[in-house]
Amino acid sequence: MHPTPDSRKTLFAMSFGLAALIWLGQAAQAGPGCAPRQIVLDRLTGHFGESRQSAGLAGPHHLMELFAAPATGTWTVTVTTPDGLTCVLAAGDAWEAMPHTAAADGDPA
Repeated sequence: MHPTPDSRKTLFAMSFGLAALIWLGQAAQAGPGCAPRQIVLDRLTGHFGESRQSAGLAGPHHLMELFAAPATGTWTVTVTTPDGLTCVLAAGDAWEAMPHTAAADGDPA
């Protein structure tokens, strides 16, 4: 039995969320990649020109967001704790928005 596109997305989201929560446990002491939410948002929008592209919950209380600037290709993944601390989980370049399409059977996309 082959996994369906929806089950692959669910598994990926759960795995990513678990990894984020593990990392967050280590970074929650306000490491260098963490700051109050508004400071992080101001930096992403003002310095990098990024805007929120998607968001979801990582566990019951953490907000995970993806910011990107399609014009420049920069992107950032953040997680925010209930107390308003936002940590950068990953960042990079060459961002490309993908159209939402149903994956063909056997297509890993």
